[in-house]
Amino acid sequence: MSLGLVALVGAPNVGKSTLFNRMVGERLSIVEDFPGVTRDRLYGHAEWLTKKFRLVDTGGIEIAKAPFQQEIRAQVEIALEEADVIVFVTDGKMGLTGDDKEVAKMLYRSKKPVILAVNKVDNIDRVPDIYDFYALGLGDPIAVSGSHGIGIGDLLDRIVTSLPEKPEKEYEDAISFCFIGRPNVGKSSLTNRLLGQERVIVKDLAGTTRDAIDTPFTAFGENFVAIDTAGLVKRGKIYEAIDKYAALRALSAIDRSQVAILVIDASVGIRDQDRHVIGYALDARKGIVVVVNKWDLAPKGLQQQDFEEELRSRFKFIDYAKVVFVSALTGRGMDMILPAVKEAYESCSRRVPTSILNQIIQDAQAMNPTPEFNHGRLKIMYASQVSTFPPTFVLFCNDPEFVHFSYTRYLENRLRDTFDFTGSPLYLIYRKKE
Repeated sequence: MSLGLVALVGAPNVGKSTLFNRMVGERLSIVEDFPGVTRDRLYGHAEWLTKKFRLVDTGGIEIAKAPFQQEIRAQVEIALEEADVIVFVTDGKMGLTGDDKEVAKMLYRSKKPVILAVNKVDNIDRVPDIYDFYALGLGDPIAVSGSHGIGIGDLLDRIVTSLPEKPEKEYEDAISFCFIGRPNVGKSSLTNRLLGQERVIVKDLAGTTRDAIDTPFTAFGENFVAIDTAGLVKRGKIYEAIDKYAALRALSAIDRSQVAILVIDASVGIRDQDRHVIGYALDARKGIVVVVNKWDLAPKGLQQQDFEEELRSRFKFIDYAKVVFVSALTGRGMDMILPAVKEAYESCSRRVPTSILNQIIQDAQAMNPTPEFNHGRLKIMYASQVSTFPPTFVLFCNDPEFVHFSYTRYLENRLRDTFDFTGSPLYLIYRKKE
């Protein structure tokens, strides 16, 4: 499912991040943080009135040595290009500013729905402060308070009614996957080599691909769909913060894929940004394969085993993922990618019989009793698999408050010891048995 993208834009210090956190919290569903994934939380999954969308906070953009106006302009440029709906956040305490007027001029040229939110209206006495903002010509402003939650429901109502209906491409009986990674790691080159044709443009320049391109094909007797994700571009003098936004355009492709392939450039080694990028696929709960590209350009003497050991040490949260070493330029190792994708797909779709699942859980508790935590000791009475993609298990217990994260990890490892879940995350949910 491809989710609509809603971007918050506005001058610094108008409260975009506070409003973002409030709206993500209001959606009543969980965005999980995985140990070891270090990245700025620039986006969240939001849900309102059964409609789901992604919310992006552009406040994290930093442009070195850029004038103040250019920083604001860069935020708006990103929003105009990427978002389906734009929420223009202003400061009700500060009042209408020249910066607000400049942003409004840029938004006039956009064909995207624009919602004007006047933030920091913390009590009813401040509601008249919003009237000055009618002068921007962007319709009725909505009075909100990110700090106190005032008007958030009205804002979310306006957002969900403004989101366009996105037609979805359905591919039956096919395994869909996408390449994700930092700019210029070779995502498009890998796609072209896999397909054996120049399906997407490849240039030795970061940020060439502009849109997600779906390509159905057949290999090894199996139907696949390759979704090539777009990278970032530099437009004129507006420079996007590549490190923070490398994965922004990949979000819809990840949503529509069953397996995400993290591409790492062997010639430059593992970067913190690689951890940032994989976090998006983890949040979306997709199957994972790691492809180390440009192995022909790796430092002389570097062994695959040493590289993989470092990779697994720094990416402990995806130690279940298969690592494949390839060169899109020479073709070396390319025949290993699709089998790894299929393996991850099959792992994501695997079901564990209830009787065997409960035997594994009982044996695990007998071999390694649960530790005391939060003034109690966990006791799991019954377990059931409730879904696939990825495999999700509900464990009925005496009290979920007694669950220590290390014991969840232990149970996951016992499941992996018994069944092949290579490439697939596992999710264990605890519920109190009444």
